[in-house]
Amino acid sequence: MTGTTLPDKLRDFTYTATRFAVPACSAVPKFMLNHRHLPGECRVAFAAWKGFDSPLRHAAVTATCATGDGNRGEHRIWWTVEATDGKAALGLLPPYVAERTEVNRIQQVPIP
Repeated sequence: MTGTTLPDKLRDFTYTATRFAVPACSAVPKFMLNHRHLPGECRVAFAAWKGFDSPLRHAAVTATCATGDGNRGEHRIWWTVEATDGKAALGLLPPYVAERTEVNRIQQVPIP
């Protein structure tokens, strides 16, 4: 990828192709971390942060834990982080949380 070329996956969308360009010098990659745990594991997931040094600690996150859905289904917590790679992104989480977290590289794309 050079200059302001568009990823091949987006070339077929006229709106996107005319309004979105990938910068020649990309910033640090961004990742979406999607953590899952059962409702009964909330205390363990939150306690895992105690004593764990991370820039994510004490920050607000998007989560389903406090939505009042009782004990139905899985609970999820999402973080958007910058890291050199997926392994480094997971390294921002305590081991218990990281083991139950999916990592996806992301970037903003306009919706046509």
